[in-house]
Amino acid sequence: MPSDNSHDAKGYWKATLRLTIGLLIVWFLVSFGAGILFREALDNFSIGGAPLGFWFAQNGSIYVFLVLIIIYCRKMTQYEKKFGIKG
Repeated sequence: MPSDNSHDAKGYWKATLRLTIGLLIVWFLVSFGAGILFREALDNFSIGGAPLGFWFAQNGSIYVFLVLIIIYCRKMTQYEKKFGIKG
C-alpha cells in the first residue's frame, strides 16, 4: 500500500473516531443526562404540558438519536469523498 493511501486511511479513521466519540457523548448527555441526571432541574420547564425531563426520557432522546444518525451518515459521506475511500 503506498504511503499516500496509508496517510489517507489514518486521517479517515481519526476523523471517523472523533465523529463517533462526539456523537456518542451527545447521545449520552441527552439520553442519560437529560432523562435521568438532570431530570429534576429540567422538570421546571415543560413541552406540550409534560415536564421537560420526562419528555427527554420518553421522546426527546429518540428524536436526538435520529438526528445523530442523519449527521453521522452525512459526515461519513463527506469523509469518504475527502479521504478518497470508495465503497
